[in-house]
Amino acid sequence: MFLYFVYRASTFLFFSYVKFHNLEEFADAYQSFAKEVQDRFQSLNLQSTEEELQELQKELENPELWQGDNVEKATAIRTKAAALEKKLSAWKSLLHQIQDTSEYLEIALLEKEESFLEDLTQKYEDQKKEFDKLDLENLLIGEDDFRNAFVHIQPGAGGTESQDWAEMLYRMYLRWAEKNGFQVELIDYQEGEEAGIKSVTFLVKGPNAYGYLRAENGVHRLVRISPFDANKKRHTSFASVHVSPEISDDVQVEINEKDLRIDTYRSSGAGGQHINKTDSAVRITHLPTGIVVACQNERSQIKNRATAMKLLKARLYELAREEKAKEIEAKSGERKDISWGNQIRSYVFHPYNMVKDLRTGYETSNVQAVMDGQLDEFIDAYLRSPLNQSGN
Repeated sequence: MFLYFVYRASTFLFFSYVKFHNLEEFADAYQSFAKEVQDRFQSLNLQSTEEELQELQKELENPELWQGDNVEKATAIRTKAAALEKKLSAWKSLLHQIQDTSEYLEIALLEKEESFLEDLTQKYEDQKKEFDKLDLENLLIGEDDFRNAFVHIQPGAGGTESQDWAEMLYRMYLRWAEKNGFQVELIDYQEGEEAGIKSVTFLVKGPNAYGYLRAENGVHRLVRISPFDANKKRHTSFASVHVSPEISDDVQVEINEKDLRIDTYRSSGAGGQHINKTDSAVRITHLPTGIVVACQNERSQIKNRATAMKLLKARLYELAREEKAKEIEAKSGERKDISWGNQIRSYVFHPYNMVKDLRTGYETSNVQAVMDGQLDEFIDAYLRSPLNQSGN
């Protein structure tokens, strides 16, 4: 089963190499594909999704929803509606393309026009890739998968080496977000003394951002020849990536003000949009859990505090979910070590090139593409894996 998931995640990568010798051979393959898509569409019961979308759109038309303290709730509803609308329109578009291609194929077969084969094959390849993408989205079944995602990157021990690695990961996720049409809002950025970053927090905005990025939760390991070592020795660095869903006001998370230590400081570095002459940046420590969040991207201390509280709420919400998962594991007799040494992915720059996900087994030698944001195959493999099916 494990190998099946890894293979299934990679099938679309090799699809473009499939060649058909004639129209009859193509027709057999395409008709099977069209039936597979139609069967999948029927099994998803998208009629209920359409009804849910209509209900959300009715809520959004209510003027009272956008007043006072309801704005965050309205934004969450709009985000979910956008995700559902995107899903429905994409499936309908694919079905329409398949119908057009089937008619085109019928004409080609009647007229025995083998010259149409290349164009038909290209349409097939494009539609197969789209189907794989839509099929993957149907694995985003978590109650928070549709939400925006807070991402926090923290370097491990190792000083400049790990801080530089944390900044490399930050750049990687920015590139991934750009490639996939997500917006990124920087929340907090702490520069390293010599290079890299001490920490960074940012918000990725768009339908299903959390659903995809939760695949990145964990420790990321880098092996390379250090650019900071005059002796050109090989170094191993670690950085942790923590992803939390942006939570709206309709989700209840209790935070006692007595449990908070709130510090203010002056914004600086890449996180500041200006040279700040006042202590407008805010850092909040949740004393019972030790969770620390910060925000410095606004001029106003009040706005920074509100954003930091939203981030804290998201972290506490995610912590509560993790604790619940641990309880389930304990009852089932399972135990998973989530210690710092248990990295989820290794990035090897030397003595060979390889990026390998240690949870799914998916790997690639194209390290540069991964660092430029080509993470879709890793996310695909994770979402199709038993790990995701079990909710971990």
